[in-house]
Amino acid sequence: MRQLTEISRERDVMGTMRELTGAFEGIASMRIAQIKDLVQQSENYFGDLWLIYNQLRVDELFHFGRSHMFESVMNKDLLILITSEGSFSGDIDQRLVDDALEYYDPDKNDIIVIGHHGSVQLLQKGIRYTHSFKMPEKERNFNVAPIVAEVQKYASTTVYYQTYISLMTQEVKSIPLGKAVTERGKSVKTGSDEIISEQTYIFEPSTYAVVDHLERSMMQITLSEVILESKLAQYASRFRAMSAAQDKARESLEELDLSYNRAKRLLKDERLKEVINGLRKATL
Repeated sequence: MRQLTEISRERDVMGTMRELTGAFEGIASMRIAQIKDLVQQSENYFGDLWLIYNQLRVDELFHFGRSHMFESVMNKDLLILITSEGSFSGDIDQRLVDDALEYYDPDKNDIIVIGHHGSVQLLQKGIRYTHSFKMPEKERNFNVAPIVAEVQKYASTTVYYQTYISLMTQEVKSIPLGKAVTERGKSVKTGSDEIISEQTYIFEPSTYAVVDHLERSMMQITLSEVILESKLAQYASRFRAMSAAQDKARESLEELDLSYNRAKRLLKDERLKEVINGLRKATL
């Protein structure tokens, strides 16, 4: 049987592991609640912009805010992969990369990856990407304008992201960015009778410039929400992983407690036998 000190050392380590996994589980749970509130606030702001934009645009097409651009647009579909910054998000990053690569054709697609974990996985598979961005550390006031600037260079953009179903279930989804904006716009409720047009407002420098700005802003909001949704799924996946690790640590700790008590009792029995044998020898 193992030495008592060895079992005691392992028991201390496992106790620390249980405390750490419990702390990470609590942090993930707190972050989930915060992100849900931010997504709701963002949806309200998007609705306000869409009501203005819907009255100003001249057709039903979404132009990605590039009517002012004179350079040609690349006839490729840009793939944006949103992954975690670290490796504590379970297997969902691997699933996302695998799903994207099933569609990927180097002649038809370029890749932008958000999150260090995804860029590492692509490099391991020998896949080159055009740009990589860090997953924002904060949930508020992060800048996606550089990503939108890249989106405007391509004919179309497909975003692969992680979506939150429940604490125990997260899925990988993909959606064309332009479609994502317009579909969200269709769900906006028209709660105002105010007419916004060139007859009632002055638009500087021009109406087209304002429409472009609104399209870029709504793309930024949509991308920000998708990133928040991915972070929500990542925290949920981390919560699940930490919950499983905590359960495992608790089971191991219980087994170590049992082994420790057995070893301690065995040591006492051995010492008692030594005392009894010593007394027997002394009486002979």
